[in-house]
Amino acid sequence: MTSSPLKKLSEAEYLSSEPSSSHRREYVDGFVYTLPADAPTAQAGATSRHGTVATNLVAALHAPARRSGCRVYASDMRVRIPTHGTRYYYPDLLITCEDMPDDARYTNAPCLIVEILSDSTQDTDRREKLWAYQQLPSLQGYLLVDTGTRAARLYIRTGNSWSEDYVEGAGALTLPCVNISVALDEMYDGTAL
Repeated sequence: MTSSPLKKLSEAEYLSSEPSSSHRREYVDGFVYTLPADAPTAQAGATSRHGTVATNLVAALHAPARRSGCRVYASDMRVRIPTHGTRYYYPDLLITCEDMPDDARYTNAPCLIVEILSDSTQDTDRREKLWAYQQLPSLQGYLLVDTGTRAARLYIRTGNSWSEDYVEGAGALTLPCVNISVALDEMYDGTAL
């Protein structure tokens, strides 16, 4: 007999089963979702463009984050969102300044989250995750980077509200948390875009 796909897991059950799972799975209010095959943390891997953009951003963010006493994580660090039900997501990149042990498997307080859009995840990244991430009091910015065209959108917390900054073709965005400007040329270096 197989278990029902509609069966809810407790947060503890999800956390204890995740390390032995063959695929990365996100947790949304008791339901577990396997990441799509083209997501960067799924078993099949991501496109080379996705990987190049992610690597470029890690390279740009690493030193400024460390100077600020923060850390950059790529693909393998979950974010825990406890408001309006509990959620765990695997963003493409995140920066956190919270003091975490070396064996931590998730962060509660990212200050910057980056999602690199793919065909299978872009709708979730633009709607569900945007809303969920904005519930985190620590979050200062949420960056969405397109892989179909040279464009990026940055959501920035200003007090209790959010504003947007969008660049396409050329230009740069100033990323909160580490307060550095990253140009689209730097994000897309090594790609055909």
